[in-house]
Amino acid sequence: MDFNNIVITNAKRTPIGKFGGGLSSLSAVDMGVHAVAAVLAESGIDPALVDEVYMGQARQAGSGPNPARQVTIRAGIPDTAVATTINQACASGLKSIVLGAQQIQLGQAQVVVAGGMESMSNVPHMLDRMRDGYRLGHAEVIDLMYRDGFHCPLADQLMGRTAETLREQYELTRDEQDEFAAASHNKAEAAIKAGAFKAEISPITIQGRKGAVQVDVDEPVREGQNTAALAKLKPVFMDGGSVTAGNASGITDGASALLLMTAEKAKELGLTVLARLEGFTFAGVDPKVMGIGPVPATRALNERLGLKIEDYDLVELNEAFAAQVLACDRELKIPRDRLNVNGGAIALGHPIGNTGARIVTTLAHAMKQRGANRGLATLCVSGGLGAALSIVRG
Repeated sequence: MDFNNIVITNAKRTPIGKFGGGLSSLSAVDMGVHAVAAVLAESGIDPALVDEVYMGQARQAGSGPNPARQVTIRAGIPDTAVATTINQACASGLKSIVLGAQQIQLGQAQVVVAGGMESMSNVPHMLDRMRDGYRLGHAEVIDLMYRDGFHCPLADQLMGRTAETLREQYELTRDEQDEFAAASHNKAEAAIKAGAFKAEISPITIQGRKGAVQVDVDEPVREGQNTAALAKLKPVFMDGGSVTAGNASGITDGASALLLMTAEKAKELGLTVLARLEGFTFAGVDPKVMGIGPVPATRALNERLGLKIEDYDLVELNEAFAAQVLACDRELKIPRDRLNVNGGAIALGHPIGNTGARIVTTLAHAMKQRGANRGLATLCVSGGLGAALSIVRG
């Protein structure tokens, strides 16, 4: 079942913070509250009209029960609204949008807020089996960033190693990856200077020891990034490999929120439609090549909707790794001038539970700015999944 007249009226996000950077004092819930409050404030609707809230979060340890519920109440939505936290790893934010739209289509809700949030800076460490205590010996402190994220128990590999597998299969060179990574930063830098993100970003004021500091731009973007600098970085995941910290997405913090309803409800409330949801698909692949997930997901979506890749004016394909995007592009043959036109996760970062909602937010605003009619948001998912969502304007 694809969507029938479900629209996005507003889409807002926080800036993306570097690991340990300007947003690191905030929890995922704090950032989620900011994004949801921002989208409601921009729309001007009464928060009491919101029936349900879906928020993606992939690194939930220590966040308390049902973080989406915490966001809902703290953002000023009455406690009569229902809230659900979604964990589908990298696709959590996009899955939240799909579930929210489905609830509207099924007649279970009229107005839904959907999005995602992640504070990778605050993912905790743990002592395994501490509940039973340790009689003798030392205990290993486990980094949940690895346990719940970087390491795939199905592939028994780090995520970057799966990117190396695609690099080998598609015979991708280090130069190709570094060129793509540098271009991502260059495009994001140009977008920031042109004010392309201003409509989607809601600045955050952080109270620190030296007073209030406003964070209003995406922190990870490197000005003047170039292949010469990237070429100096060593491979991280295997001897003789070519995936580096420079041609992979960054560890970051952020949140996004989108306001969903039917076109009729938007008209009733006097809201302008930003974009209409057209269709979606999810697909499964071998976890050892999880990065290729966007290929079967996009192909299935195109078959369902009767589309070709050329029918999309803009494409947001999440940049988990340059090798992964290049492998997908070998299969999908996306026109380069339509792909991640304002940069992607290599430059902006990949706050896991937020990313699916972030790329839809960025895509919708870019389509409005550029007069585009149809856009595709797609991403790979750890564990071997792919997700794809089509949105249209007009």
